[in-house]
Amino acid sequence: MKIITPSFPDNRPFSARSITTVLFVGSLLFSAVTVPAAERLTVKNDGAVAAKQLPRTARLPAAKELRLAIGLPLRNRPVLTNLLHDLYASSSTNFHKFLTPAQFTEQFGPLESDFQSVIQFAAISGLQVVKTSGNRAHLEVSGTVANVERAFSVTLGTYRHPTEDREFYAPDVEPSVDATLPVLYVQGLDNFVIMRPVRHHLTEVNNVSQPNIGSGTNGLYLGADFRNAYAPGVSLNGSGQVVGLFEGDGYTPSDITKYQNLAGISPHVPVVPILVDGVSNTPGGGNDEVCLDIEMAIAMAPSLSQVTVYEGQYDSTIMNEMASPTQGEPLPMQASSSWGSVAGDITVESALLEMAAQGQTFYQASGDFGAYPTGTNANNIVQNYMTTVGGTILSMNGTGASWQSEVVWNDGNPTGKDISGGGILINVGIPDYQKGVSMTVNQGSTKWRNIPDVAMCAQGIEIVDTQTFTNGNPSIPGHVQGVGGTSASAPLWAGFTALVNQQAASQGKPTLGFANPAIYEIGLGPLYNTAFHDITVGDNTNAISPNLYYATAGYDLCTGWGSPTGQKLIDALVGFSGPVFVDFNYTGSPQNGHYTTPFNTLAGGTNAVSAHGTIIIKTAGSSTETMTIKKPMTITASDGPGTIGH
Repeated sequence: MKIITPSFPDNRPFSARSITTVLFVGSLLFSAVTVPAAERLTVKNDGAVAAKQLPRTARLPAAKELRLAIGLPLRNRPVLTNLLHDLYASSSTNFHKFLTPAQFTEQFGPLESDFQSVIQFAAISGLQVVKTSGNRAHLEVSGTVANVERAFSVTLGTYRHPTEDREFYAPDVEPSVDATLPVLYVQGLDNFVIMRPVRHHLTEVNNVSQPNIGSGTNGLYLGADFRNAYAPGVSLNGSGQVVGLFEGDGYTPSDITKYQNLAGISPHVPVVPILVDGVSNTPGGGNDEVCLDIEMAIAMAPSLSQVTVYEGQYDSTIMNEMASPTQGEPLPMQASSSWGSVAGDITVESALLEMAAQGQTFYQASGDFGAYPTGTNANNIVQNYMTTVGGTILSMNGTGASWQSEVVWNDGNPTGKDISGGGILINVGIPDYQKGVSMTVNQGSTKWRNIPDVAMCAQGIEIVDTQTFTNGNPSIPGHVQGVGGTSASAPLWAGFTALVNQQAASQGKPTLGFANPAIYEIGLGPLYNTAFHDITVGDNTNAISPNLYYATAGYDLCTGWGSPTGQKLIDALVGFSGPVFVDFNYTGSPQNGHYTTPFNTLAGGTNAVSAHGTIIIKTAGSSTETMTIKKPMTITASDGPGTIGH
């Protein structure tokens, strides 16, 4: 039996001189860091780059308070690279032996002395440290504009945005600090790019046309419809699992209560806001996104222990809190983002690497603008450590009774909106898990990272949110409307992963962790046609990319591998989530197949392993057993030969 060993691209040790630009999703650009030959460390800032080309309209008031996020680079990057490879290589004895946040900090977090040097720098600069992260890779500070300008050798002013109808503030030059200071990024010095939800498609329930057909208002999809489509007959419900959601706005709790009542979910799933960056849980113009995310996760996994809603101003702060909780909340083993700002830049790299090392699964909506422009530039390897989710148009039998068919989500909007995002990210080298995929028909790249990885429903979805007007009228809570977008698809996958991890926990196995190695191994293997709905109809072409891309059999750049079929995919993912260990020389107790307490017979291993799972014989040895194996599995020896039978 052959093992396909997923591996990861080279993650070189951090060098401020070698890290450069980042990514496009929708219309967002991100930054990186460079060190000039001088004794100052220059921190890349897109606002400053834009401001150099524009006339300044005003100075920011010197007394105005700003809140900043400062990041430090991780330590021991070569060791972390090797560890991540081993954690996701099924032939490794470290396969899925995930770290705790404390273990990650001990091995890879910045040194305490480096962390204190940044804290001291803030204090000397007149900035107040208002929050520190558990992994020492991030801290939040506040201070007046005058002190911020002195600290980073900049002048802060306002400018007219070149592409949006608003003003933004930014430094006149890129900020810098003493070159000996371990600073990776600084967020909050500008608002050239603001956090926006990916979701774009809104429909009043009374104007819904061509329902496809769900059990909600006018055929919209509601509650159990998603389980009937993607987890039919599955008894798993997310019990014991926590979903974490990245959010840039607040929500009204009564909206979530009303949705759960409409969907017949009882008892209600607890929803807990975790606030960072000094924000409050007040619903604003993006609260429909927050409600959508919460409600989709609950619809797919209606007995979750908790949905944790991480709300803040900066992607780095939210992601660090997800990876290393500081407010007493449980570590979310499955999480998602439907906001464009988490598309993958240097400010979230450390958190995503930590999440992968800790067995957390992270999903990112691929966007709602269709095919990415040819040559979309993205220089950050972090894109290879998230699972990106495209969108489909789902059709169901009966009234939300069962899955019937799916096509690529594409409303044909002439503006290019309301289309499943996908494309090629040049300068992000193709990860090893994609190298076995044929890109001949799907127009994908054999050199660069291809997006998305998977997909789910993105149209005709009923939600409850607080309708927020911009004309001075009061907000209306409990508003029922239809929405669409890959914003729905990502939290649906997070909810589905809660079912996977619930089953894994019941079998004493580790969590799924970073999902792509397992997803691509399944996609390239014999289980694909039973584990995934392969979406082969439709395209995500738009005005910018009129010939890109088209759905094909197998993997494509519209919907990835497709959407889940239910229990078959759950079984496959759990089967890949943790090997069973056998050591013929082991005499200890208990014997349960874990690395430190293996079975000492092959029969113990074959009885315990899931279908399509892996048995690793730890050490050289022999057994006189003779048996008939009745389910597919992979058996491998990790350290010397193992002999079975005569």
